Amino acid sequence: MEALPACLLRDVVQEARGVAVIGIDEGQFFPDIVEFSENMANAGKTVIVAALDGTFQRKAFGTILNLVPLAESVVKLTAVCMECFREAAYTKRLGTEKEVEVIGGADKYHAVCRLCYFRKASGQPGQPAGLDSKEEKENCPALGRLGETKPGEAAAGTRKPFGPHQMRQCSPAN
Repeated sequence: MEALPACLLRDVVQEARGVAVIGIDEGQFFPDIVEFSENMANAGKTVIVAALDGTFQRKAFGTILNLVPLAESVVKLTAVCMECFREAAYTKRLGTEKEVEVIGGADKYHAVCRLCYFRKASGQPGQPAGLDSKEEKENCPALGRLGETKPGEAAAGTRKPFGPHQMRQCSPAN
């Protein structure tokens, strides 16, 4: 499958008309994602969009959530929390930038679970970086004893890291 670079999806409409399946990666960054996807689906195309649904502040990312009521199916995937190995539904920014769109990988962001999202760098519960106003803080839960377990008991949804003997080195097929 050929990938086409684009800043706006309307710039690749002609190419999209010539294929049956359209895959869009990083859909949250396209301001015309809803219009383009709806038009292509109505033209009989299968449209598959991969996107983040929320920002590091847990706010809707662009217009991507406007696709949900238009879609035949939606699959929400999770990552692995980079701090405790639980299911991770959120993104935590590691830097202090306030802009929503800051390009970067593992040096700028971590996938995190709810508990780790609200944990300060010290390991204590608190507010994530970027939440400055009372309005932004009102959605933050009081964590209390959230995440604590009894001795010898694993937390629900906890993933255990692989030991070195369980890891397999994969290499491309020759």
